[in-house]
Amino acid sequence: MARKAVALISGGLDSLLAARLIQQQGIHVEGINFFTGFCVEGHTHAIRKKDKNKVKRNNALWVAEQLGIKLHIIDIVEEYKDVVINPKHGYGANLNPCLDCKIFMVHKALEWIQANAFDFIITGEVIGQRPMSQRKQTMPVVSAESGADDLLLRPLCAKNLPATRAEREGWVDRDRLEGFSGRSRKPQMALARHFGFEDYAQPAGGCCFLTDASYSIKLQDLWQNRGHKQYEIDDIMLLKVGRHIRPDSEFKLIIAREEGENRFLSGYRNQFQYIKTVSHAGPLALIEGARLSEKQLSLACSITARFSKGRDQDSVEFLYSNCNSDSKSIHVKPMAADKIPQDWYIA
Repeated sequence: MARKAVALISGGLDSLLAARLIQQQGIHVEGINFFTGFCVEGHTHAIRKKDKNKVKRNNALWVAEQLGIKLHIIDIVEEYKDVVINPKHGYGANLNPCLDCKIFMVHKALEWIQANAFDFIITGEVIGQRPMSQRKQTMPVVSAESGADDLLLRPLCAKNLPATRAEREGWVDRDRLEGFSGRSRKPQMALARHFGFEDYAQPAGGCCFLTDASYSIKLQDLWQNRGHKQYEIDDIMLLKVGRHIRPDSEFKLIIAREEGENRFLSGYRNQFQYIKTVSHAGPLALIEGARLSEKQLSLACSITARFSKGRDQDSVEFLYSNCNSDSKSIHVKPMAADKIPQDWYIA
């Protein structure tokens, strides 16, 4: 009877190669891709005009297609919150809980193989590839704290690690696995050529927004001004889009930077107060916070007018509306760029 393995498929080259190495040994492989809400690919690329020529594929689905395997996409947005908010092993350089994240995902994969009568788990990890979760000292931590123990096989660096159950019991041939280590991608690229893989996703600082300094600052600002470390899916989606400006502690502006973001933010008009330039071409801005005073509303419009085609005019007209569909017209003088303090900009 053929053994069965599930591979954690991120959409990157490493998980593609790890799964192929195991497929080559006659193992039935299926993939799991966990949706946390923080994935980079496909979100801003699909919204912004300047990214219109970038490939808008789902790389995890693309990898599954190359491998000819079934991919299970699993929504873990709610469960994942505790990983982001209370990481046992702390954060990396930004708000990335990489070690806790890997432990959590391998544990979820363990639950999946137990429920679906699969034999072991594959990941594309390489010793020394990532500074937090892929060190020789932390790899045993992932295996132990996830509960997977020796059911977790890392085909790309297996020869640098103790043999797992799959190797000891002859489900896979350890000699046909790899012993990669370090940050260089050259061994993976050579193996990709060997397997005939082209046009795979290029690594660019990780596939998660939590590794991004600017995004992390905006998330910290959200937590600080709400007084608690919580978030909803709409919160983390909106942090990916627009200019975020906080003139005071009571409200924040999310100002569209171009037409694609205008359309995206328009989808939230029933959930937020918003202002929209009407006398000139310009952005829509969502207002996050309590209902604004007249003074605050005038300030919000003046700031937003700075980013409109009427920035050099004496007056720009705005339409203001709130969640109750109340609306009114407002005329303001655009604020000069040098009058907007840098500390109002949230990254």
